[in-house]
Amino acid sequence: MTNINDLKIFARVVRTGNMSAAGRELGYSPAVISKRVGHLEERLGVRLLQRTTRRLTLTETGEGYYKRVVDILSLVDEAENYVSQSCTTPSGILRLSAPTIFGQLHIAPHLPAFLKAYPGIDLDIQLSDEYVDIIREGYDLAVRIGPQRETTMLVHEIAPNRSVICATPKYIETSGKPNTVAELDQFECICAGAQEQWRLTGPDGEEIYRVRGKIRTNSRAFTKQAVLAHHGIGLFSTCEVGSELDSGALQVILPDHEGSPDASVSAVFPSCDFVPEKAKVLVNFLTNIYRNEPDWGRRAGATPACSL
Repeated sequence: MTNINDLKIFARVVRTGNMSAAGRELGYSPAVISKRVGHLEERLGVRLLQRTTRRLTLTETGEGYYKRVVDILSLVDEAENYVSQSCTTPSGILRLSAPTIFGQLHIAPHLPAFLKAYPGIDLDIQLSDEYVDIIREGYDLAVRIGPQRETTMLVHEIAPNRSVICATPKYIETSGKPNTVAELDQFECICAGAQEQWRLTGPDGEEIYRVRGKIRTNSRAFTKQAVLAHHGIGLFSTCEVGSELDSGALQVILPDHEGSPDASVSAVFPSCDFVPEKAKVLVNFLTNIYRNEPDWGRRAGATPACSL
């Protein structure tokens, strides 16, 4: 295969008329220019340039070759400009995976403004409370809540967040409330998917509570509705139940115990090396919105996430 740089050198020599001028424009010495043109002729097995002490002229074969090289380089420039424009002007289909409640509450309401700002982007959003392999499934990014242990992916925090144990005032009035983690066994606790164990942090450090209850589901949205229907106790991110906590529809139980201390909302990208512009602008758009969400119960001293 001919090196594209050799084609560029050859074309520049023809345009400038000598090795020295081509070398100055390309940042090579005349000797390097001469050597690269010589290698090109040797590979092709033809003489492209007639060399004299005063000037260079194209051979008949060289003239035909030059015309085609110019066309090739023009197409290469066009292709590079297309890629450059795609990288700087967000466009195309953006595939996003997100948790169900979070997607419904904190992504869907903001999409009209996002699409107005970036009309070249089409969105394919899949909501799931199960772990999604975004590489295998071909997603551009995922929004996830809680600690991320990905080693080959880029993880970028979108917003601080907390996890709290809560129930409705009616359930507390009817059933009472636990005073310790161990006493949770005496109450109806509802878990969703990977929440089979509640990893809690309290005054004595980390405690793991294995959820025992009559209801098990793969949907956090279902769990939230069951708790709001006064059926039991749940562990939720404050971004999922912030408005219910503010209104009093839910109350925190065991306030000195929280879920994982790293419950932040993060964007996860398949590659550490490359983030498509269409994904980057969505993350920055959401980050700018979420930094103004006080009802997510940020800890004192927590700082809003930074843009990509």
